[in-house]
Amino acid sequence: MSDDHTHVQEFFSARAAEWDRRFPDDGPVYAAAVAELGLREGDRVLDAGCGTGRALTPLRAAVGPTGVVVGADLTPAMLEAAAGAGRDRDGRLLLADVTALPLRSQSLDAVFGAGLISHLPEPADNLRELARVVRPGGVLALFHPIGRAALAARQGRQITPEDLRAEANLRPLLAGSGWHMTSYTDEAARFLALAVREG
Repeated sequence: MSDDHTHVQEFFSARAAEWDRRFPDDGPVYAAAVAELGLREGDRVLDAGCGTGRALTPLRAAVGPTGVVVGADLTPAMLEAAAGAGRDRDGRLLLADVTALPLRSQSLDAVFGAGLISHLPEPADNLRELARVVRPGGVLALFHPIGRAALAARQGRQITPEDLRAEANLRPLLAGSGWHMTSYTDEAARFLALAVREG
């Protein structure tokens, strides 16, 4: 399920320029997922593995002008596409590895991760790193704009019992990494797991 950093960069670099055109209708489902984070004016939020920054605009709307929005990604071409789409106006773009974030401990209120978990090389350690930068009681959203079955069908594969996004696998993975899962949705139109940072 996980990929090494070189493979991730190669995969997304080759697709960055066309990414938004390939998935033009995802905006509303991103906005709906962001709304479920329960962000408030002035909150500080990270879009981990932000890609072309499709979550940055709804994240900025949620935290307002006094909030902090950071989009971190490992692939320069994705950040260039985000800036080219003007999304750098909604959040600071940061070339960074989300498995070793250059952020202070407990400096954030929330993390949003779209399509992130399948690209984490060491999921338990990497989710622990996300927990490190979030205050106790802060929120994590693991999101995908389509559900597991629809994504597998798009990729021409079957869901396996080892799928990290399966509730039976994800709940204990999060619990062992400093998070408590509070809701889980896996339907055709989206995948969304919400968790609270334990303190």
